[in-house]
Amino acid sequence: MNAPSKRIASVDALRGLAVAAMLLVNNPGDWGYVYAPLEHAAWNGWTPTDLVFPFFLFIVGVSLSLAMGARIEAGGGDALRGTVIRRGLRILVLGLVLHALAWWLMGKPALRIPGVLQRIGLCFAFTGLIAIQWRATGQRLWIAALLLGYGALLLWGGPLDKAGNIASRIDAWLLGPHGYEWDPVTGLGHDPEGIVATLGALATTLLGWRCGEALRTGALKQLATIGLTAAAAGFALDAIGLMPINKNLWTPSFVLFTGGLAALALLGAHGLIDRLGWPPLFRSFGVNAIAAYAGAWCCTVALVGFGWMDPLYTHGFGWLEPLVGPYGRSLAFALVFVAVWWAIVRELDRRRWYWKI
Repeated sequence: MNAPSKRIASVDALRGLAVAAMLLVNNPGDWGYVYAPLEHAAWNGWTPTDLVFPFFLFIVGVSLSLAMGARIEAGGGDALRGTVIRRGLRILVLGLVLHALAWWLMGKPALRIPGVLQRIGLCFAFTGLIAIQWRATGQRLWIAALLLGYGALLLWGGPLDKAGNIASRIDAWLLGPHGYEWDPVTGLGHDPEGIVATLGALATTLLGWRCGEALRTGALKQLATIGLTAAAAGFALDAIGLMPINKNLWTPSFVLFTGGLAALALLGAHGLIDRLGWPPLFRSFGVNAIAAYAGAWCCTVALVGFGWMDPLYTHGFGWLEPLVGPYGRSLAFALVFVAVWWAIVRELDRRRWYWKI
């Protein structure tokens, strides 16, 4: 643990907001009573919850640019390759360890291999390596190639429903019971953080890198143009029926729409926090993102695995149901969960303790 280097407060705040939102939507008191905006879209379409993970991956790209962009321009990119690969692998391995903990304590039928941290680790490593090897034009070509290539694969590979899409079919063939969903009778399965759809997630992270470069160099008009153009393009692809906005498949329209919104959010946060001096809310989550996510995961797994979750929810929050109903009670648990972890990361920040892997 050590103190962070000089940081841009708006980026930490946005990253922290994404982490806090992850904890909120992943920890309701009762999964049977969740307000619609706090649930993922059933398949096509989007809800506010569907923005959380792409916003985080976008900020991963932004943060990489702020940390590495100047060094690459100065000719120091070669020395960064090993660092990028090692850190990406550490994030991926941590994700596997957290899944192994859930498999062990919660009695999961099989160890799930893909996951949120696994996807972050892969996108972190590949984005860093691409940015080291290729400059702005090459990076834009990579984004275009990923969007066009992955989009063509999805359209060529059959219907874009849950059972028939080619990404899920390939994932089911590769992962079998080690995906999020798998039917041993039909051989069909699906994982929302699957291997194939990580192509779309990589495009999101690279888009974050390009927006980070715009922020780093003060090209704010360019940042606004990227945000407006990408969001409009993603919305249009969905509206005309060419490619649905779909978080599970991380479709090209989803990349563009959510990446555009993330770019505009970054521009707004920069203006309000860095320029006008607004307080960087959620900063404590942002500077200890891995600690908050991994710690909250372990907390939830322990509560469920040792049989403490149901008594805690029943006795600690049961009195709320007559007042706010089952949905309000479930949301209250999620808010308290986030508040507890906010207190933890705030204290870590006060002590200048930061967990980096």
